Amino acid sequence: MTVGRTSWWMQPGSVEVRIVAAGGWWDAVRVPLGLGTDALRHLGDETGAVIADGFSGRLYWLIPPGSAADWQLPHVRVLGRGWHVAIPPLHRVTRPGLYWQVHPSRGHEWTNTPRLHSALRTALLRRKSPTL
Repeated sequence: MTVGRTSWWMQPGSVEVRIVAAGGWWDAVRVPLGLGTDALRHLGDETGAVIADGFSGRLYWLIPPGSAADWQLPHVRVLGRGWHVAIPPLHRVTRPGLYWQVHPSRGHEWTNTPRLHSALRTALLRRKSPTL
């Protein structure tokens, strides 16, 4: 992550979706929309940037590279080296298609990996509970 200026992958003037390789500036955590919405609620203001894909019904969190390589959570895919992620233009914050559910900001691009893991586990457990 670059401090003091916008990271190159954000490209503030871009008007098109771009494909960016994961594993360099960040890894991405891909989850189904329902699970992701629950996790986002648990994270609150502690979340970093989140990409929403309105077509596939998925959310993508950006996390420090390599920080979730050992995760074993159902319905959760960590996208690191060897994966690519579609990045919406910075101005796109609503549907349809690809947009920023939580806009990236300088110094707050990534989500804390242990905190995201905890939020996803909580969301998964709540979904399994017959009383909720």
